[in-house]
Amino acid sequence: MRGIDSVIRTVARVLAGILVVWIVLDLLDANRGNTVVGWFHSAADWLAGWSIGLFGVSQHTLQVLLDYGIPAIVYVVIANLVASRTVTRT
Repeated sequence: MRGIDSVIRTVARVLAGILVVWIVLDLLDANRGNTVVGWFHSAADWLAGWSIGLFGVSQHTLQVLLDYGIPAIVYVVIANLVASRTVTRT
């Protein structure tokens, strides 16, 4: 069962990576009409749906970091906790 913890962590890192890519694209003011940018935007909105607007701040940069950065961190932390529990149970 050693492979399951690795899969869990990898999936969480991929999800967090999508969120981080969207943060960078948004902060660099990428063209949202572009197909790739649009895909990252849609995926990030879906992944971060529960945290968007959790904190209301007036600065756009900080708002994006909070809206999409918090779920990226939460996914990785939860995956690491679940993966470590998976390893200790086997």
